[in-house]
Amino acid sequence: MRTLLVITRQLSLAHAVQTVLDPVKFQVITKEAIPEAEFLLSRGAIDATILDAELTDARAIRLIEELRTFAPGCPILIYSGEKQWEWEEDAYLLGVEHILTKPVRGRLLNTLLDRLFPNHEPGKALVPASPTAIETVALRPYVDPLRALEGLRRFSGVLAHSLDASALLKQFLLLLREIIGVNRAVIFLRKPSGVLGDGPLAQDDRWLRSACAIGHDQSVLQHFALSLGAGIGGYLHRQGRILRAGSHEAQNSREISKEFQLLGAQVAIPILDRESLLGVVVFDERLTGEPYANEELALIFHMLEEVGLAIRNTWLHDQLVGNHDMVADILGQLGSGCVVIGGNLNTLHANIAACEYFLTENQGKGRLEFSDLPQELGSRIFTVIKSGGNVPPFRYDKLPNAPGKAFRVSILPFRTASATGSNAALLIIEDVTEHERAQRLEIEASNLRLVKSMAEHLAHEIGNSLVPLSTHQQLLKESISDPEFQESLSSVLAAGVKRISRLSNQMVFLAREWKGEFRESVQIADLIVEAFHEAHTFHPGKKLAQLQFNKDISPWTVTGDHKALRHAFSEIILNALQANPEDPNVAVHLSENPDGSPELRVEVRDSGSGFELEAAQRAPEPFFSTRNVGLGLGLTVSRKIIESHHGKIEIPLPQKGEPGVVRISLPLPN
Repeated sequence: MRTLLVITRQLSLAHAVQTVLDPVKFQVITKEAIPEAEFLLSRGAIDATILDAELTDARAIRLIEELRTFAPGCPILIYSGEKQWEWEEDAYLLGVEHILTKPVRGRLLNTLLDRLFPNHEPGKALVPASPTAIETVALRPYVDPLRALEGLRRFSGVLAHSLDASALLKQFLLLLREIIGVNRAVIFLRKPSGVLGDGPLAQDDRWLRSACAIGHDQSVLQHFALSLGAGIGGYLHRQGRILRAGSHEAQNSREISKEFQLLGAQVAIPILDRESLLGVVVFDERLTGEPYANEELALIFHMLEEVGLAIRNTWLHDQLVGNHDMVADILGQLGSGCVVIGGNLNTLHANIAACEYFLTENQGKGRLEFSDLPQELGSRIFTVIKSGGNVPPFRYDKLPNAPGKAFRVSILPFRTASATGSNAALLIIEDVTEHERAQRLEIEASNLRLVKSMAEHLAHEIGNSLVPLSTHQQLLKESISDPEFQESLSSVLAAGVKRISRLSNQMVFLAREWKGEFRESVQIADLIVEAFHEAHTFHPGKKLAQLQFNKDISPWTVTGDHKALRHAFSEIILNALQANPEDPNVAVHLSENPDGSPELRVEVRDSGSGFELEAAQRAPEPFFSTRNVGLGLGLTVSRKIIESHHGKIEIPLPQKGEPGVVRISLPLPN
């Protein structure tokens, strides 16, 4: 991984550079001025610098010269909005690699950087190996056991800070300095997961950032991070073991050597939680300059493993606290009252709305206790906690603080796998006064719309019935003695009376409510014959209608209102006759329900072309009709009558080329 330094006062340029580069290959550090990056440049931590400068005067040249004083061999790329050839020439003479024109073009920038840093560049050891140091380690295998035991004893004091990661790490580094004489040390940690994370670690983050240090300037370390893909972090992430700056692996890796040099360190040890890498500790040699024995580093490794477990538990604890605070905040901000009651009937949580509902003015805004709840609600909460069962939501309108208001109350248990009941119960009380009022208004508005629609359809239908009567009334004086007029008048009067009589019957049955059980026995075969003749009187077709049905198979009997059932079947049969006026044949089939239930099935089949899909779905709706005359209430009234007799009416989905079918099911007496 290469480290790029972007020097600019325009954050948009730095953001554009960071966006177009591969984060696995390049780490981007942004500074507003060159002196702010002096430490990084002088220590060789920067692989290339991108400078934002306008090549229109000598100021850009002075910036390049200043940059060269801190990092003579560092490649420089310049982004310029305006440039003049003479200043551009001076920049190239000072060693600038490329001068680019704004805005940032990702493909061009990546190509230039690939040329600067070929993928197969041989590794360069920035920290030369020290044979003397390696030999010294081999000559010091002995570690004073009393000193090691003293370190372990004092290490237990570090774990006292197990719920404060920052204090824990600080104490651990101070312990290392005191016991083994560490001079400078840095602990890098991975990013912990957020409040809603699945685990302690943020899985999408691939960097280790400075969390604690001694002997280092934090203002410098905040711009430095280790990668899990390369360098020290990548090696420890893959191998999970101790790494020395003078080892063969470090000497053959340019990035590892560069990071050791930048940090002024000699040893890097992983922090593991026995599952994954949480972080890395990097420190230099002793205050006296002596190297560490392998046994000392192994002891530190095992101590860090315990520190890793403590850090992991700290992150999980922080995540749990965050989740708790989030839930408490959500409950507190809800408009509904929320109360959590514990197993010993103590109040674990009560939001503002709950306190307003249950606490009286004399109690003020104190803590809500279980005894403050109404007795009816308290007894149900107690039952839920002891039994662990749910209580269906119910309506409650007896709150002293809210007279005249209605509430919807839900009581939910908090269960655990080991307990038979529940550890706590959640009471939710929601003000539904306005909701119920809105429902009543909607019902009233719906009824008004229904009345309006009914009035319009009735006025239209009655008007159609009155037109021929009005015409004959105007001719009555002149043509009263004409036999042909008398016959026409008689026919018009009969048709009008039938039409208005049918409307009247529809209104009567639509408004009627049946209560209790039916006691009248009705022979269904005779009823269908009567309904057919009644429907035939309203059928305007000239051809004689035909009825076909299997009435002699079994004399089925149902209980119900004979007149109402006859009207229902009459409306259904009339629709069947109107389906094909030229050939008004109706077939009725009686049978028991094929699923074995004690029901009589009546299928009325017409001789027409069948229902359209929309007509089959909407036929029982009020005022729906495919004809220009009539109210469209026939099947609506029939459905109400059939359902009042505990039956049902349905129209099967139409099949192409087949006639329409209306299916009625009625319960048979036991």
